[in-house]
Parts: sequence; C-alpha cells; structure tokens
Amino acid sequence: MSEMGAVEARKDGVAAVDRALSVLGALAGKEEPSTLAELARATGLYKSTILRLAASLEEAGYLARLPDGRYGLGGSAFRLGLSYERQNPLRQHVLPVLQDLVERGTESASFHIRHGAGTRLCLFRVNSHHSTLDRVEAGAILPLDRGAAGRVLASPDPSAPRGGHAPGTPFVALSRGERDTSCAGMATAVFGPGGLVGALSLSGPGDRFTEEAVARMAGALTEAAARLTRELGGSGARAAAAG
Repeated sequence: MSEMGAVEARKDGVAAVDRALSVLGALAGKEEPSTLAELARATGLYKSTILRLAASLEEAGYLARLPDGRYGLGGSAFRLGLSYERQNPLRQHVLPVLQDLVERGTESASFHIRHGAGTRLCLFRVNSHHSTLDRVEAGAILPLDRGAAGRVLASPDPSAPRGGHAPGTPFVALSRGERDTSCAGMATAVFGPGGLVGALSLSGPGDRFTEEAVARMAGALTEAAARLTRELGGSGARAAAAG
C-alpha cells in the first residue's frame, strides 16, 4: 500500500503515530545514525513526511539531528528504555538467574522474547568472564529463524524445539554457526501461567562449545530455566519439562 493509501486506511491521528513509531523503529534497528534517504527506504515514507515527523520527534527529545545531517535517537528514547527496564517485572527474576549462570562458568547468558513476526529481542544479557565474547547486546533485534533462542521461540512446542539439540536433552536447542559462523549457542524455554515467556540462552565462540562443555552447560541451563519457570508461575509440568 502506498503512503497515501495508508493514510486513508486509518484516522489521521493514528496514522501519524504509526509513522513516527516507524521512524524510531528504523533508527533503533541500526548500529549508527541514518541519513534521510536511508530512513525513507527503511520506512517507505516520503522524505517530506519524515522531515515533518523529525521536527516533532526532535522537539520531544526522541530524535537528534547530528551536524552531518544524519539522524539518531535522542535522550528521551534513552530515558524511555531505562524506564522500561526498571518497570519490567521480568528483570528482578531473570537477571539474577543470568548472573548465576555466568558465575558458574558458562558462556554469556541471555534472555530473548519474540519481537514481531520474524524477529526476537535480546531483553537481558550478562557477559561471561571469558576474554572473547560473541557480539550480542541487550536490546539487539535478531532473526527468529536462526540461532538456538530463535528456534525455541518459533517452535510449535517450545519445550522440545525442532532441529539440533544438546545430546540427551531434546528440550535444549543447540546451534552452530547459524547466525554467526564463528559462534554457537544453546537455549531452552521458560514458561509462565499463560505459556511461553521467553528463551534462556548461552552463547559464545563456537570452539568453546566442546562436547564436554555442552553437556555441562545444558545441565546448568535447564536448572536455571526450571527455576525461572517456577518463579514466574509456570505449571509444575512445564517446570519439569524445562529442567
């Protein structure tokens, strides 16, 4: 649908909000600021529309125009992210579990949730104590069809995701080089009262995912997932499947 068609399909106020959010979403998915042309390609909006939206977003502090003319997220977006992190009820449960995993000598620990139809969001992350790490940060948006965490989140039965899994543990998805050829990861499901909440994962350089390391980390991961499932109110059966 053309931009004008999208306008006609919605009330003006809603359409304007949708457009502004699409601009912020495009910037949030980039590693560096974007030009006007790049934003137009990413959002499908006319440059003139983006300029009008940018003026309002900049005034509110959600967007910043740099001296070179490119656009980046502003301070209000940063504060919004901090507020989300403070108010998210998962934080108080998930972060201690991630930190405990890393203290037990695992690879970097992360918690992922679905983000739209084809992507996932790394909601929380604690880096391992190893000097070499994989390149994932909290807030990163990653593909749903690649990586162990993506496989868990996309599976019709997250307690037994399809594809490769850790030996003897069909509920722990194992991936090697799917998203990054030099990295590997493993993940398992965490459940709440309403079903799947997210995927708990461990990831790092592939050469450290030896058979012995995978077996050791799979045990720690399933114990952690079972603990989280219990804390979040998941059923006993789900906790047993997780751990």
